[in-house]
Amino acid sequence: MTTAGSQHHRDAVQEAAAELFSEQGFAATGVREIAGRAGVDPALVIRYFGSKEKLFLRTMTMSSAFADAMQGPMAHLGESLVAVVIRKTLPPPAPMATGVFVALLRASDRPTVQEHLRESVDEMIVALLAPRLQGPDAELRSRLVSAQITGLMAALFAIEDPGLLAAPQELIARHYGRAIQTLLDN
Repeated sequence: MTTAGSQHHRDAVQEAAAELFSEQGFAATGVREIAGRAGVDPALVIRYFGSKEKLFLRTMTMSSAFADAMQGPMAHLGESLVAVVIRKTLPPPAPMATGVFVALLRASDRPTVQEHLRESVDEMIVALLAPRLQGPDAELRSRLVSAQITGLMAALFAIEDPGLLAAPQELIARHYGRAIQTLLDN
């Protein structure tokens, strides 16, 4: 059973870890740095979470990023999904969800992180989209939409493609949204 004090410390560690992992990534963030920002002894970080990797997996979540857009009308869903991605790039510095995606992507050479990223993307896009799609190959089409969305996220957040970052957002949403809509419409 946890006491109020230990729950406060646990929450502080998770908050500090989420910020640092999002800002610096997995490899550049140390347990001592997390503990320092949280105001706790480094031993508590390991005691509460077992390892830096387990803490990383626990704090790096983005599963609800597209939930609201997924509830919208199917006729404009492609553009709506792209608009969500674009909104997450502004204002500088990018919001925490952007940092979470980049941190997971950059640490995905670790099998457990790769699996966590795959599960997060499935939960965030495929699980919400596949049941809504009409026609054949709904599961495959939802995964292809997921690949397009995560590709755009990688280009904007990890690669920081200067041509895309400088392009008018409404044009990106319209053109890329139309490409995604093709998969949605069957």
